[in-house]
Amino acid sequence: MFAERLKSVEEEIRRACEKADRKREEVTLIAVSKTNPAEAVREAIEAGQLDFGENKAQEMVAKKAVCPDSARWHFIGNLQKNKVKYVVGNAVMIHSVSSIPLAAEIERIAAKKGLTVSVLAEVNIADEATKHGIGREEAVELVKAMGEMPHLHVEGLMCIAPPVEDPEENRPYFAAMRQLLNEINAMGLPGVQLHELSMGMSGDYAVAVEEGATFVRVGTALFGARNYPV
Repeated sequence: MFAERLKSVEEEIRRACEKADRKREEVTLIAVSKTNPAEAVREAIEAGQLDFGENKAQEMVAKKAVCPDSARWHFIGNLQKNKVKYVVGNAVMIHSVSSIPLAAEIERIAAKKGLTVSVLAEVNIADEATKHGIGREEAVELVKAMGEMPHLHVEGLMCIAPPVEDPEENRPYFAAMRQLLNEINAMGLPGVQLHELSMGMSGDYAVAVEEGATFVRVGTALFGARNYPV
């Protein structure tokens, strides 16, 4: 079942890349495995999927412990400072850094463990009250601060676009993210050269790819509807 869904998603990504005159290898598909059991992740790995996204620190660590080492884990959820210790060293990238204090805690734990952590700044591009992320105006300061932290490698930006019926409604937000990344790069901030855009989910990932996404985070379209605990 996963293999069939993966083939369909891959084909849509390929078509979006072709439409935008991009190479397929420019886009990394992250299978959002949150709430799905380790067995589902192992099935996905057997189908050839290696990048997985989790939004709870301890759930990610537990799955990593029982899944093949070939899996690459991305932390994509709201990260509390007291959970940073679980994520640093287990995630290949933290997509959701939304404040300077959180970045400072990641820096502290990374220094303690002797590691360098790849991070993205999460931007609330649609200014939604219910969403985490920093405003686009404050994003520059966050990126600048992370660029000055020796154990952080700030690689780009991440956003969660609004839920919409028509994915075209989110195109302006994805385009704005690409523009923001270009604007920050043009500033020549020390230690900063952004090249990653983590944006697009099951309902709008093709549009995100057309607008420059380098990571798309797809859950339902790969694993099916989630079973959230009651």
